[in-house]
Amino acid sequence: MIDLYMWGTSNGLRASVALAESGLEHKIHKVDLSKGEQKKPEYLKINPAGQIPAMTDSDGPGGKPITLAQSGAILLYAAEKCGKFLPQDAATRAVALQWLMQACSDVAGTSGTIFALENVAPEMSPADVDFFKARLANFFRIADARLAGRDFLAGEISLADLALYPVVAQRKALAEGLPNLAAWRERMAARPGVQKGMSA
Repeated sequence: MIDLYMWGTSNGLRASVALAESGLEHKIHKVDLSKGEQKKPEYLKINPAGQIPAMTDSDGPGGKPITLAQSGAILLYAAEKCGKFLPQDAATRAVALQWLMQACSDVAGTSGTIFALENVAPEMSPADVDFFKARLANFFRIADARLAGRDFLAGEISLADLALYPVVAQRKALAEGLPNLAAWRERMAARPGVQKGMSA
């Protein structure tokens, strides 16, 4: 059984979408960031960094328990364990991993910075917020261009799409006027696993 510890941020939702899409049996444990639950001793035993998401799998590799943090790592783990979302063709797989890395680093990092600047930074600078919103909108434009003539980022659905979707869903205002990304978002939103993961 996989236990996922998460909250409704794009990082948390990325992990819950991955597990829901994977079909792996799992249980969601909500870690309320607004109450500081990620800093409680019992959670720090799971993830000493005090961040979400994190997961434990009682039936990990070799039948031994494993604990993981970082949404990208959880996504890769789920994809490898269920045998889906990692393309078999080596070139397609490499492309999927490229877009996965962009979603987990550039896109998620920029979105997270916007959240921090608007909600937890000691001083809120509108100019800084606008700078990072423009940066995120540019990443969305790059994804929109990539999706021209394609249903998914790597041509077939992959962990790259699962990684990008929660940010696009939560930052729709920055993705306006991008028809390929909008059509992709609708395709992703129609998937039962994505719906289940996003409602976690």
